[in-house]
Amino acid sequence: MIEKWRDCLDQGSEFGALLTDLSKAFDCLPHDLLIAKLNAYGVDISALRLILDYLKNRKQRTRIENDYSCWREIIYGVPQGSILGPLLFNIFICDLFLITNEFEMANYADDTTPYVCGPDIKSVIKSLEKAAEIVFAWFKNNQMKGNESKCHVLLSTNNSLNVKVGAAYIENSFTENLLGVKIDSNLNFEEHISSICKKASAKLNALARISPYIDEGKRRLIMNAFFNSQFNYCPLTWMFHSRKLNNKINRLHERCLRIVYNDNTSTYDQLLEKDNSVSIHYRNLQSLAIEMFKVYKEQRPEILTDVFPLNSQPVYNLRNQYCFATRPIRTVHYGENSLRYLGPKVWELIPSQIKDAETLDIFKILIKKWKPENCPCRLCKTYIH
Repeated sequence: MIEKWRDCLDQGSEFGALLTDLSKAFDCLPHDLLIAKLNAYGVDISALRLILDYLKNRKQRTRIENDYSCWREIIYGVPQGSILGPLLFNIFICDLFLITNEFEMANYADDTTPYVCGPDIKSVIKSLEKAAEIVFAWFKNNQMKGNESKCHVLLSTNNSLNVKVGAAYIENSFTENLLGVKIDSNLNFEEHISSICKKASAKLNALARISPYIDEGKRRLIMNAFFNSQFNYCPLTWMFHSRKLNNKINRLHERCLRIVYNDNTSTYDQLLEKDNSVSIHYRNLQSLAIEMFKVYKEQRPEILTDVFPLNSQPVYNLRNQYCFATRPIRTVHYGENSLRYLGPKVWELIPSQIKDAETLDIFKILIKKWKPENCPCRLCKTYIH
């Protein structure tokens, strides 16, 4: 979704997204309609009976102090905390994508985000209002409870505008939190990175207080569990940030390594060498290479093929036999700073002996020892103030 937004802005267009809200989505799933959908998808009648038996005959009651209500059978919802719960919910909501001919949609469990791209913000708002009407009609027809007034709107503009969602008028936000990532209208991710840097700094303060009382091995373990993990979530989404934020991340990383190894004299590069690791940005580039290897070996989700399409033209230059298709760009901020542009550039820098890895596990081991040289991204270019 973010890549499509970058491409849209690179072409001089606008985007808009509606972050919908469902009330108790997992608790409102109707059993009979779920079984009907499973039947429509071709599930055998004996399997349907088994699933229905799994869902039926569950009861609940309410207790207030010493008083109890009567037992009532549960006819809605899937068991919370179960393995089957999210799977059954995903199957139930799957046909929502059959109504998205006029707009696109990103979905993860009960987080449904219809979005549109258009030549101007006025047409985007009009299409987004139509999308909201269609999506909430689907919610109603499928006995789901959508909260129109609790929706959020993200538009690629710095102006305050309203989008009509049902009977409510929702004012657009400039930053929204979606699945743990703070997305801003300019796709800078400054607020998100500042937030994770703040969390990482708090972890460092705690590590610094206890570091005199634990050995180096324990300190490294804590660093990986509480510091590095802050930067491991969705790095390909926010990796195209400013040099200022990159310096901030590097300073935190350097401080962390000094605490772990009790070293106040070595340089940042020397500390990385002692830790046998690389900077956070280099680690993000390695993550990018891993996703491209999945595409090359056809071990990827289908959606990644749209981001990293393989070159369909015959390649006669054997040195370039691993080419990914490249697409033209117009701007630096949204064109060069995108996975679809940087991915093929980074892939060309990787040595052939790493690309030729037989399995994904072997590739992950080899790529961790690789440091990108002459990377064309903005953060790796030599900068003179």
